[in-house]
Amino acid sequence: MGWVGRLFDARDTLVRLLLLDLSGVSYLFLNHDGVPPTPMQLLLAAAAFACALIFHRRRVLGLLAQVALLVPAFILLDDPTINQVGTSWLLFELAMWASRPRVLWSGVALVVAVYLAFTLGRPPSPIVAPISGLLVVVGLPVLLGLVIRTTRELGVQAQRRAESESRAARADERSAIARELHDVVAHHVASMVLRVGVARHVLPQVDPRVTEVFDDVHGTGTAALADLRRLVEVLRDPSRRTDAALTAIEPGALPAALEAAVETAQRAGLTVAATIAPEAGTLDVVRSLAVLRLTQEALTNVAKHAGPAAHASLRVEVRDGDVVWSVADDGGGVVPGLPSGGGHGLIGMRERVEVLGGRLTAGPVAAGWRVETVLPATRPLPAAGAA
Repeated sequence: MGWVGRLFDARDTLVRLLLLDLSGVSYLFLNHDGVPPTPMQLLLAAAAFACALIFHRRRVLGLLAQVALLVPAFILLDDPTINQVGTSWLLFELAMWASRPRVLWSGVALVVAVYLAFTLGRPPSPIVAPISGLLVVVGLPVLLGLVIRTTRELGVQAQRRAESESRAARADERSAIARELHDVVAHHVASMVLRVGVARHVLPQVDPRVTEVFDDVHGTGTAALADLRRLVEVLRDPSRRTDAALTAIEPGALPAALEAAVETAQRAGLTVAATIAPEAGTLDVVRSLAVLRLTQEALTNVAKHAGPAAHASLRVEVRDGDVVWSVADDGGGVVPGLPSGGGHGLIGMRERVEVLGGRLTAGPVAAGWRVETVLPATRPLPAAGAA
């Protein structure tokens, strides 16, 4: 819609009617060659101005009020322009925003009936003048209102269509990546795991150190295959985000990565007390990456919103396979509240957690802020043949 959409936005109805009232006041006092308006003209104009503002959100009531004022204006005034314009403008608003066509056309019929009742058959032009007047009073505002309404609806439809096409394109790309992972990477990894397993059984009398290597390679390959299947599952489901699963860290590297994140925060001036359970090194890569990214984002938020003088605590525990994670701070002397940066970091953290089936909670605690979640244990994966 561009500037038209901004000019005729529903939220700006009061502004439009206020400008209309101001133009009406100008007409009353500046368009009569120095002749002041009559008391009755002022009274009906003031009533029309007030009704337009009072009923700016209730367009049907506003139109009925303007029509009710138009009747005495036709009877008592030589110049009912103010009341005609008020009625026409409310028809225009109704044409733009009426929820049902019947409401609009009922309003049109009412205005046409009242207008013809007081103008048809009167001199100097008993038929031509009323018909041409209807085109201006009724036809033009209704036509403009319908044009703006249709343009707005077409714009909304085009936007929805573009969003739908964008989602379809992303889904196609995700499916293509999933097929490539399935057809190439998963196939080769499964083949490697199978061959190592065969070697373990056909070479029973080898050095125990070789057997240990075989076991390690077989376990690593099996874990990699499980992670690949999980990534393929995420990619094939367009309703789930991929940013929490498309990058991996080395198995068992989470505790060291978390300590590095803590050291980075401490170099920025924070005092961080970290409690990291040894079992964190046994997590799968997807949840390991999620915990690392959550920690980095949370500590960054502490430095940003609580200040470098703040004290923060990091806790990572593993209970029955579930990861219990939290970061809290003491506020650093800043009054606790929602992050002032718009909360986009929290939104990203929440989406990352939801991908893995958890729920992120964040809010003030004592003088500071706490963010925490539980990442549930990985659900069972399909058999190897389902890769």
